[in-house]
Amino acid sequence: MFMFSQLVAQGQFTVVKQPLGFIKVLQWIFAIFAFSTCGSYSGMFKMSVECKNRSESDLGIEVEFEYPFRLHQVYFDAPTCKGGNPERLFLVGDYSSSAEFFVTIGVFSFLYSMAALSVYCFILEKYRENNKGAQIDFVVTAIFAFMWLVSSCAWAKGLSDVKTNTDPEKVITLISACEEPDNRCREIYDPKVSGLNTSVAFGFINLILWVGNLWFVFKETGWLASFAGTYAPSQEKQPAPDSFGQGGYGQQDPYAGSQGGYQPDYSQQGGYNEDGGYNQGYEQQPTSYSNQM
Repeated sequence: MFMFSQLVAQGQFTVVKQPLGFIKVLQWIFAIFAFSTCGSYSGMFKMSVECKNRSESDLGIEVEFEYPFRLHQVYFDAPTCKGGNPERLFLVGDYSSSAEFFVTIGVFSFLYSMAALSVYCFILEKYRENNKGAQIDFVVTAIFAFMWLVSSCAWAKGLSDVKTNTDPEKVITLISACEEPDNRCREIYDPKVSGLNTSVAFGFINLILWVGNLWFVFKETGWLASFAGTYAPSQEKQPAPDSFGQGGYGQQDPYAGSQGGYQPDYSQQGGYNEDGGYNQGYEQQPTSYSNQM
């Protein structure tokens, strides 16, 4: 209990008010709604078969079915209106794969959202360290978004087939006694599938939440800053600082000639005279006062 209270005291619950944490709370809640409305469903419909011989009639045939909707295992007994024992009939279809897949994605989404919220609240610094946690979170979020798309579409198609094969008007066609014009077969009670319709709606709401959460997790990865940096001009010349304006790059090199380097002055006239001395081309000055005398 002390450790729990210490963790609560150290938690950063303000992240729940931010889009990153707030959407995770919504994902956690709607994941519960999605798998609970589908996984806890049980339905029933009712029919009546009125034979020409009233003593053989059955006016209250109840057929119950539930998750995971293996309808081919659901059976009921109907009178033959010909005497003898009633016939046992089975519904058509097995839609457990799409229903169980949908519920599984909902359960794992619930668990991951709860784990991610714990990370955001208690170890947010490690989550943002080197962006590794955010990058893993982005990949997992993208996978769940794709899984919600697939599972919701699959369960929507499966639910449509479930409603078709549990329609009493269609199930009546399976009863051989209803083929006789002297017998009267009718439906009494239709199954209520509003909860299953709600589960499909929650599935697509979860899809929207997980796709929308991709942007907020993507901003935590640091990839956005990397992509933005590639557009900066890398070869643009920057202006020189003011400190170099006077004696730096702004002045011409006094030692540089017109060709960019030191050029000797060949305009001076000089050479060797007849005495073998070197004439420098300019008038020599006396080196001392004694030479002038």
